[in-house]
Amino acid sequence: MATIFEKIINKEIPATIVYEDDVVIAIKDKFPKAPVHLLIISKKVIESFQEIEKKDLPIIGRMIEVSQKLAKEFKVEKAYRLLTNIGEDAGQSIFHLHFHLLGGRTMSENQID
Repeated sequence: MATIFEKIINKEIPATIVYEDDVVIAIKDKFPKAPVHLLIISKKVIESFQEIEKKDLPIIGRMIEVSQKLAKEFKVEKAYRLLTNIGEDAGQSIFHLHFHLLGGRTMSENQID
């Protein structure tokens, strides 16, 4: 069964898209945890960061490049958090590789979202 991200990539369901190319799509999180909360999503279906193979490393590189670009575009480049959850026990609820970019407010050292 397709994940919600696959449906967004295929334009089957709406999302606020802030960036898209042939490798990555970035959207605003529907339930933001910070003033800026973006999801940078691999268009290739990879279950999690742990499942990345050597051949997928260019995808990760592109996701990082897009994250940096969007941090500047959303004016949080001086202070933001970039994270991914790996596995259900770590909080992963959508099993499709994505990064959360959170910024626009002060985050404590122990705070992860």
